[in-house]
Amino acid sequence: MPDLSAIVADIAAEMADAPDRGAVADYIAPLGAVDPRRFGIAVIDADGVCHMAGDADQPFSVQSVAKVFGLTLALGAGGDAVWTRVGREPSGTAFNSIVQLETERGIPRNPFLNAGAIVVSDILLGNRQPAEVIAELLRFVRALAGEDGIFVDESVAAAEQATGYRNKALANYMRAFGNLHHDVDRVLGVYFHQCALAMSCRQLALAGRYLMRGGRNPSTGHSVVSPQRARRINALMLTCGHYDGSGEFAFRVGLPAKSGVGGGILAVAPGKASIAVWSPGLNERGNSQLGTLALERLVQRTGWSVFEG
Repeated sequence: MPDLSAIVADIAAEMADAPDRGAVADYIAPLGAVDPRRFGIAVIDADGVCHMAGDADQPFSVQSVAKVFGLTLALGAGGDAVWTRVGREPSGTAFNSIVQLETERGIPRNPFLNAGAIVVSDILLGNRQPAEVIAELLRFVRALAGEDGIFVDESVAAAEQATGYRNKALANYMRAFGNLHHDVDRVLGVYFHQCALAMSCRQLALAGRYLMRGGRNPSTGHSVVSPQRARRINALMLTCGHYDGSGEFAFRVGLPAKSGVGGGILAVAPGKASIAVWSPGLNERGNSQLGTLALERLVQRTGWSVFEG
């Protein structure tokens, strides 16, 4: 068994000295104000021990990482009918691209693109108000983590609402094709608030444990999703979790993972660990520059890649 505490500490020290930290997502004002020198990492192993270093207890906006939890709830509510409205294939295009929606008649390529997550938000909305859906999502993530301190950052949600013209275009386009069933503004209210979820690396790693343990919450023993569904969510994270950088991430890291433009990444080593890293500077694909490097170092030291013999 590797000495995870030493490995995590070494990685944090290396990241502290890294010269190229990427660029923060300044098109969302609160994200642009985050210090690019921040770095946190938390690794929760199969025994439930948390190994963390750096800013692992600092809350940050998880952004698209929250799409994993939204998809989990939608699959619980709608089952495999979700896949009649959202695909399961990598996109090869940017996270907010509208190009494929025209040729594929309003069906997003996968649920981790912005368009796909907007459809998932539409599914979650049902006959409820947006505030009810967000309250359910918040309760769900808090229960997964066993932490009440997870919250929705209203300043981030407001900034996204004010500047989210591309997301509004995506939503209206899908509504035109009949793949959005509710009022666009109500659906986007769910989507923007979902992306504004804020938590720390430690809390995010706690929340992701069910994907490491075959769909079961190890703290309660309760089933969150079936083992088959957990495996399929992990598969989508591996193939689609980093947008048009998913192949590169699989090549370098080899773990199911979901990134967000807030600089966070949730990664899963099935049966071994739930991992969260955060560094706000992004690479050219919109994924955390140092977060990706840290996960690459972690896999090199532990042999946790799903492609290891």
